[in-house]
Amino acid sequence: MDPSVDAAAGGISPDWLSGLGAQLRLFLLEYEFGLREIETKIAILRDEFLHMHDYNPIEHVTSRVKSPESILSKVERRGLERSLDSVRANVTDIAGVRVTCSFNADAYRIFELLTAQDDVTTRRVSDYIAEPKANGYKSLHAIVEVPVFLSSGAVRVPVEIQLRSIAMDFWASLEHKIYYKYDGEVPDALLQELKEAADTASELDSRMERLHRELHG
Repeated sequence: MDPSVDAAAGGISPDWLSGLGAQLRLFLLEYEFGLREIETKIAILRDEFLHMHDYNPIEHVTSRVKSPESILSKVERRGLERSLDSVRANVTDIAGVRVTCSFNADAYRIFELLTAQDDVTTRRVSDYIAEPKANGYKSLHAIVEVPVFLSSGAVRVPVEIQLRSIAMDFWASLEHKIYYKYDGEVPDALLQELKEAADTASELDSRMERLHRELHG
């Protein structure tokens, strides 16, 4: 029997994970190292703004590497081949970093500064600030690649970057908690309230950014 399939549950077995051993550890380390590269670049920009400019557009930064179980769950949902090569080719959000900025304009600015660096390659951009999602969510999402130099040679690692404003970060955090509480089946009335709250957050973003420009030019 294929050890990657759990006959009782009809899904992916944890035996597949344990069977990969060192291969899986190295695979995840590549994404961890790629994430460190992006985090270092963001930290340098943040420190420069903090010490050399009168305004720091980066409020805070969070990051994560997906767990093996989360990766395999995505593989199963998308019907992908259960192999590390398939995961590498088809799953681009294993490593992710979220940058919370003061304003939407700052999200574009930080993104441009990051992707202008010679060793950063942009693979895909989803601009939900210019074209918000149906629920009102606004953010700039991108998949970039950075080189990671290992003893065996260089590998290019994709990292997902999300940049959004303080107001939208607060809204997205609340929305996530609501969806978790209702196991994805959120009542229509509450969805409407969430949409209205997203619109309010967007309006607040615009007003505060206008005030900031009047203050700082």
